[in-house]
Amino acid sequence: MTKLKLTFACGPYDRMEALASGEVKPEGIDLDYRVMDDPRELFDLLMSSDDFDMAEMSSSEYIANTVAGTSPFVALPVFPSKVYRHGFICYNRKSGIKTPKDLAGKRIGVPLYTMSAALWCRGMLEDEYGVDLSDVTWVQGNMHTAGTHGNPHAPPLLRPLKLEVNATASLSQLLSRGEIDATLGALIPDTLGVDPDVVRLFPNFRDVEIDYYKRTKIHPIMHLVVIRKSVFEKNPWIARPLYEAFEASKRSMWEKLQYSGAQRVMLPWLYAEIDTIKQTFGDDPWPYGLKANLPTLTKAIEYMHRDAMIARKPTMEELFVDVGA
Repeated sequence: MTKLKLTFACGPYDRMEALASGEVKPEGIDLDYRVMDDPRELFDLLMSSDDFDMAEMSSSEYIANTVAGTSPFVALPVFPSKVYRHGFICYNRKSGIKTPKDLAGKRIGVPLYTMSAALWCRGMLEDEYGVDLSDVTWVQGNMHTAGTHGNPHAPPLLRPLKLEVNATASLSQLLSRGEIDATLGALIPDTLGVDPDVVRLFPNFRDVEIDYYKRTKIHPIMHLVVIRKSVFEKNPWIARPLYEAFEASKRSMWEKLQYSGAQRVMLPWLYAEIDTIKQTFGDDPWPYGLKANLPTLTKAIEYMHRDAMIARKPTMEELFVDVGA
């Protein structure tokens, strides 16, 4: 039987390693794994070309385009990127910020207002700390270099926003110079640890994030896996074998990381970290599927609706194909 050939573009993640190497093969599918290191570049390419059959995609952009009726994709409940973002919020000491609530009315730098990382930062600040972000001026731009952050294909926001686009200096430079008060999003300013005035809002972010998970069962989802509708509609059978292959690849790496005969990665206290991770998350620290991720997905949709990124809250059935998980 001839296998269906599919191209898949994704980052070089450990949980995808067995798929990329061919150690794990989806049944009935010849998967051509194309490594893309820059997520923004991948997302922009994905929305402007037909280069790939499947790919890693921004969760917020996928949801926004699906609700707007402009998405050429369906999604699997597979999440290559999940990141807690408390530790990514930084500020300049000279701004007068001392607590999260002091962010109200400030100038905050962000690569893209609509990016998943920024969505989670805003939602968490509002829900957990009662921060009023209604009067914030958002300054968009690259974190580490001058210029804008890609060419996103996100639908327009449904209400006005104080938004400036900066292309003259990096957000990191603006933060050090005091031209913005804080930054948040997917990257940490490169002036953190260099400029003594640039500090984290949550210096003990690891403890804060563990507590956040224990209370909410949320592990913020950044990216998901999408399949072109044109491919899926002709081959709806591919959803389950692909999902099973993603699961098998993830499990393979989790088992390898725990092998203590020879340490696989350059983290001296890896096994202590694994103990903490197991105590916090149980035996699967990175679950796929709708059931295990429902608290996170529901909250993301709530935040997007609250931030006027979507006109209505979609159902999970609208967003994800059925894989039986």
